[in-house]
Amino acid sequence: MAAYTFPLEILDIKLAVFSTVTVFFSSKLQITVPRTKICFTVSDALLLVAIIIFGWQTATILSFLTCLYGCFALKDKSNLTSPVSVSVGTMTVFAAGFSAKFIFVDPATDDLLKSCIVILLIAGIEFLLNSILFSLFYSQKHSRNFGLVWKNHYFNCLIMYFANAVIACLIINLMTLVDFNLLFAAVAIISVICIAYKSYVEHIKKIAAQAETAEHERAESEKLRAEQAEKHIEELEHYIAEQERSGQALRESKEKFRHAAFHDSLTDLPNRSYFSQEVKFMLEKTKIMPGFSFAVLFLDMNRFKNVNDSLGHSMGDRLIVNVAKRLKTIVRKGDMVARFSGDEFAILLNNIKDNEEVSRYAEMIQKKISTPFTISGKQIFTSVSIGIAVSISDYEDSQDILRDADIAMYKAKEKGESYMIFNPMMHSQTVKLLQLETDLRYAIAREEFCVFYQPIIDLTSMKLKGFEALVRWNHPDRGLVAPYEFIPVCEDTGMIIPMTIWILKTACLQVRKWQQANVEDRNLIISVNLSGKHFAQLDLVEQIWRVLSETDFNPQYLKLEITESAVMENAENAISTLKELKELGIQLSIDDFGTGYSSLSYLHRFPIDTLKIDRSFVNSMTEGSENGEFVQTIIMLAHTLGLGVIAEGIETINQLHQLRILDCEYGQGYLFSRPVPSDEIDKLLADQSAWKSFAQTPIEPVPQVSPEVPRLRLA
Repeated sequence: MAAYTFPLEILDIKLAVFSTVTVFFSSKLQITVPRTKICFTVSDALLLVAIIIFGWQTATILSFLTCLYGCFALKDKSNLTSPVSVSVGTMTVFAAGFSAKFIFVDPATDDLLKSCIVILLIAGIEFLLNSILFSLFYSQKHSRNFGLVWKNHYFNCLIMYFANAVIACLIINLMTLVDFNLLFAAVAIISVICIAYKSYVEHIKKIAAQAETAEHERAESEKLRAEQAEKHIEELEHYIAEQERSGQALRESKEKFRHAAFHDSLTDLPNRSYFSQEVKFMLEKTKIMPGFSFAVLFLDMNRFKNVNDSLGHSMGDRLIVNVAKRLKTIVRKGDMVARFSGDEFAILLNNIKDNEEVSRYAEMIQKKISTPFTISGKQIFTSVSIGIAVSISDYEDSQDILRDADIAMYKAKEKGESYMIFNPMMHSQTVKLLQLETDLRYAIAREEFCVFYQPIIDLTSMKLKGFEALVRWNHPDRGLVAPYEFIPVCEDTGMIIPMTIWILKTACLQVRKWQQANVEDRNLIISVNLSGKHFAQLDLVEQIWRVLSETDFNPQYLKLEITESAVMENAENAISTLKELKELGIQLSIDDFGTGYSSLSYLHRFPIDTLKIDRSFVNSMTEGSENGEFVQTIIMLAHTLGLGVIAEGIETINQLHQLRILDCEYGQGYLFSRPVPSDEIDKLLADQSAWKSFAQTPIEPVPQVSPEVPRLRLA
């Protein structure tokens, strides 16, 4: 409507300048009231001026163009520059201008007062229309009360409209006083300056905002660094706390390791290391305190292995713990009890007077330990063997006195005593034994052993039956060493096993040569002794069969001799092994029969061929003597069991006559020949007249055994 009724005659340079300033510059000239959202815009004042000077049509068109330019050109897309604002702004200017035209017919007048009244009226109309329309739109959109929306959001805008009216009045007043073109040129220049200033101010604000942002970022960075520093401090404090805890744990662990290093884990008693340090301290004390003396007691539990084997290792451990507790109650203040290993304990007696005091203490220990222990409802009896070493000036090292106490303990165990006090002779014997063991090991490597052969004679025909192979040690310094000196050492060290296999192989090779050399000697047998240690070898039968195969020796001419103690130690296992040997065709003999404790229930189960009477019975055998009755009983027992008999140690014609009378089948001894090396056996094989002459001795009937004479020790 405004465009349709627009008066074209008013188009001139003034309108063009006014329109340009109003549309393109005035909207940028605005003042915001501090701490409020009220904004005074020059464009609103100029639109009021346009209504008065150029008419409502011009004002309406300029309002539309100004709002439209604001929508597309301005960066701030607030509610005032939205499409709704364009429509509402244009409508209010049109309504206000049309109302002024209707009320005043011609608002343009030279009367300044009248113009101001008209402008105030138009501003009021604009306020009412604008606030009502916006309140309606906002209340409908957000479902709010119209009155409250108008009061809270738009009532305060009334001052903005009246301020624009005042500005419009001032502009009209200036236009009456100053030339219009000059005024609008000045306004344009001022607008450009203001815009430039505004741009500068915005630039300054932008720089300030950037600076503020940078400062904020710096502050955030400082805050972050501070937080990181605090976090680092917390982590450092946590790390220090962890280090302190680790240090404490390390100290505790070190203390635990130190305790574990010097104490026994089972009984918590001091161990050998701790005990040795205390003994060392005591030795130093004896050097600075004349008359001070102490003693070391070395204890070993007797038959402890039986407890482990019968009741189990757990029960054995509990017995060890109970023994340790009892020993701790026995020791005096200032003394020490320690556990070395297994069933071995040691006691350090501080400040003793003499050996009698130590002996009384050892007897008290033996008495206390002999009292039965009750564990899990079972009574367990045990005892200890005690070795005692008393401090003397000769001791320089703690290990020396511990060694001597250990030696004394083994001597007590060997002699069946409850305790023994060390004397220097024990040490020399031990050193001698150790040297003997060392020499034995070298002897095997240097092949210093040799086999001697002692003839076995058939006492009926007085012909050579075979030989017993006996080992001899040709020591490079001592010459021939008696078997009783080194055989026990070989038994203890296990060297007896390879030594016996070597003896067996050597003897089989030698006897086979003799068998092949003479037809009369083809049935010669060879007897070789087996130690009890061999029966612990699972491959014993295989080892013997391997020797027979390598030497091509007929097993029926081999006789293995086993002592009573060897087969009775583990009778069931021995019976099984002996049966396997018997299946190979090997003959078996019980050696030294009568010196041990045999059981008839086992004896008849052993697959043996002969019993060998110990030389101790033969040597003391005289007519009517007790030993003579023993020999007669053994021979009768053997014959009852279907076994042959060999008597060893025959040294006199009288012994030979009695044995022949008692119907003893075989014999050996110095009467016939000493054990000799193989080269001397060659001479004996060539001339056997030495014992064949004994065949002329008549054999008399066997006398009856007196029932009052004690019999063999048979269990």
